[in-house]
Amino acid sequence: MKITFSVNEMPQSIEIDDENTPLLWVIRDMLDLKGTKFGCGKAACGACTLHVDGEAVRSCSYPAKLVEGKKVTTIEGLGSEEHPHPVQQAWVEEVVPQCGYCQPGFMMATAALLDKIPEPTDNDIDQNIINVCRCATYYRMRKAIHRAAVIKKNTTQPVNSESDG
Repeated sequence: MKITFSVNEMPQSIEIDDENTPLLWVIRDMLDLKGTKFGCGKAACGACTLHVDGEAVRSCSYPAKLVEGKKVTTIEGLGSEEHPHPVQQAWVEEVVPQCGYCQPGFMMATAALLDKIPEPTDNDIDQNIINVCRCATYYRMRKAIHRAAVIKKNTTQPVNSESDG
C-alpha cells in the first residue's frame, strides 16, 4: 500500500506491506526520525506522541493508513535549536528532563494542549497531559507547561502597525 503524507512539512510517499503498521515504525524505521520513542506499544505511556493534523496521537497504536493526505509533526519538526518552540524553550529553562526518554512525547502533548487551551490551569494539565514519566519529573513539567504558555502568548501577540493616516 502506498501512503502519501507530509512529515515536518516535507512530502513523503512510502510503500508499506501492512496498512495497519503503527505510524511509530514508519516514522522511526522508514523515515529514520528517532525523536519519537517507543515506550509501551499500547498507547498508554505517551512516549510515542506526535501530531497528526495538529492533534496529539499515540503513534505506537495509530495505523499508518490513517495518515494518508495528512500532516504529521514529530519532535524534530516542532522547533529548531535556533528557533525553539515555546514548549522546547520552557523545557530547557525549567531543566525538565532527567533521563529524557519520555520528554519528546510530553513536549508534543503539551504543544497540542497549548494550541487548544492557551492558558491551561493545573486541572487542564492533569486532564490532558496523561503521559508517564518513570523519573517523575512531573513538578518540573507542570512549571514548564505554565512557562511555555507565557512564552507562547508573548511571542504570538499581534503587532500594532501604524495606520496610513
